[in-house]
Amino acid sequence: MTAPDSFLLLSFGGPESHDDVMPFLRRVTAGRGVPDERLAVVADQYKLFGGRSPLNDHNRDLLAAIAAEFERRTIDLPTYWGNRNWHPLLEHTVTQMAEAGSRHALVFATSAFSSYSGCRQYRDDLVRAAAAVGDAAPRLQKLRLFYNHPGFIEPLTDRVREALDRLAERAAGPARLIFTAHSIPLSMAAGSDYEVQLAEAARLVMAGLSDAGANPATYDANDYDLVYQSRSGPPQVPWLEPDVGDHLEQLAASGVQDVVVCPLGFVSDHMEVLYDLDTLAAERAAAAGITLERASTVGTDPRFVAMIVDLVEEQLSGKARLR
Repeated sequence: MTAPDSFLLLSFGGPESHDDVMPFLRRVTAGRGVPDERLAVVADQYKLFGGRSPLNDHNRDLLAAIAAEFERRTIDLPTYWGNRNWHPLLEHTVTQMAEAGSRHALVFATSAFSSYSGCRQYRDDLVRAAAAVGDAAPRLQKLRLFYNHPGFIEPLTDRVREALDRLAERAAGPARLIFTAHSIPLSMAAGSDYEVQLAEAARLVMAGLSDAGANPATYDANDYDLVYQSRSGPPQVPWLEPDVGDHLEQLAASGVQDVVVCPLGFVSDHMEVLYDLDTLAAERAAAAGITLERASTVGTDPRFVAMIVDLVEEQLSGKARLR
């Protein structure tokens, strides 16, 4: 078996211009029978953000930060980036890697949790890309999940503390903490540890708030919620609940006035954070009389970047953990 000789950042991908949006959405929903009329409604959401997704820009920044950390640690691995749904498409990137002579790549997927779409589908993507390239394709080895890694949990905890501090400047508090993640069909959730891992990550963030310097008067350490967002698909198919908007209304009805929302299931502030939380959820919170503050995602926090490189070094040293 050849030693790792390259690094691949693997992500979902997003449109980078108004003209890209409909082709991107058609690719994402291919085979599902979603009519263009429905896709056009989703496409209008991108107009609020300049007709493009911020996700590719985030991945460029993240890849540059990883490359800089490689250089700092004298790790000699060329870096690549490929997406599931938009350019640079994974198949094209793997072709470039093969042409450059790569035989064994370590792959970091930008999804912390286990589910079909967040883990196994990325593995399937890698298999298909390698098959498309043929015998010259490098071995594509996906790095382990990181939902409970300190390099993910600690910066996220700091983001929550910062949101609590911001909210305390304009609300009486204490705030109710809500963790959100992308909803998935119940049938998909039953075949993975998605809910268990989300619950553990939320617990770790709550446990770390005092160490992160959070003011105990700004939140209730024993009272928080895990909810879901960004549901899609036929209404007759059951998905994970409660929905974040519905839950905000229920909290308001019970007397809650101040809320911090942490997008636990996401690593960057992309469309499902900026639109589904900062636009839709914020509107429902305001209508219900709730003051809402949204915590940022980890983005390119140096601790998160160092975590990615730590996962690479686990493989280079032969001391990798399962999770």
